[in-house]
This record gives sequence, structure tokens and C-alpha cells, in this order.
Amino acid sequence: MKDKCIENFHIRKAQEEDAGLVVGFMRKLGTYQKMRDSITITEESARRLLREKAGEAIFGEMDGKIVAFLYYYNNSSAFIGEKGMYIDGFYVDEAYRGYGLGKQMMEYMANLALERGCGRLEWGCLDWNQPALDFYKNLGAKGVDTMTIYRLSKDKIELLAGRDK
Repeated sequence: MKDKCIENFHIRKAQEEDAGLVVGFMRKLGTYQKMRDSITITEESARRLLREKAGEAIFGEMDGKIVAFLYYYNNSSAFIGEKGMYIDGFYVDEAYRGYGLGKQMMEYMANLALERGCGRLEWGCLDWNQPALDFYKNLGAKGVDTMTIYRLSKDKIELLAGRDK
């Protein structure tokens, strides 16, 4: 199948009614990343994120089948004083890897970032995911390994805010 032509590949923006697809792809990504239990998104929460434009997604379709997914949102940076975009979920079905579909998805995102006046396009990648690390390096991306990302979950935010009652 590696010789399949990618001209049948099309990218489309997710709509609110695609919330179930967003959830399905995030579960696939979570399983691949060995973090399935951390994926708690629901169709309702995905629909709300898409409706409120708090996050956006694109799907890659080949021959009428959705085979790739990318979820992103806008951010900004005080370091460079510009807007940016953060890719929070990116997954290509295993049977469709190696055809250049992921690169087309990233090219779409690069163009979108430029259209929106962004000075950064960022994402995270697990240290053990060598195929993804190689893919990103081939795009020209550089790892930022001089910091550790910290995260407060909702219950810890409530505790810190004094609302844990």
C-alpha cells in the first residue's frame, strides 16, 4: 500500500458536529501514547471547545475515509511578543503512515499559522516516540529541552484557589 497516491488526500476543518470524531481520534492517540486513561474528553466537551473556538481541529480524508486528525488552539508568547498556535493532538492512522499525509497536515498548519500572523507553531512529543521525533526533526523543528512543563489539574486548581470545599 506504500505506493498509494496521496492526491486523494484532503484536509477539512472540524465542525461542531464532528465532536465524536475528535473524541475517537484522541482515544486512538491516547492508546498509542500509552496514556489512554488520561483521555477524559467527552463529545459534549469537544463540542463545547469547537463551538466556543477554544480549540480547533482538522481531519485528513483519503478516499472518503478519515485517516488523520490534528487538534490545535491559539496562544501567545511574551518572549517574542506574538501570537502562536499549539498543536495538542496529532494522529495518523497506522495503516496510512509513511505516505506524507502528516507532512501535508503540518504544511496546512504552517500556512494557517502564517495567515493568522503567528510567530510560533508548537507541540509536545513524548521522549520515547522516536518515529515522531524523527518526523518533526525532518520538518526542521527543534526540541525545547531546557524546561519542564508543569501542570495543575482541575482539582489542584480548585485547591490552590481555595475552592476545594
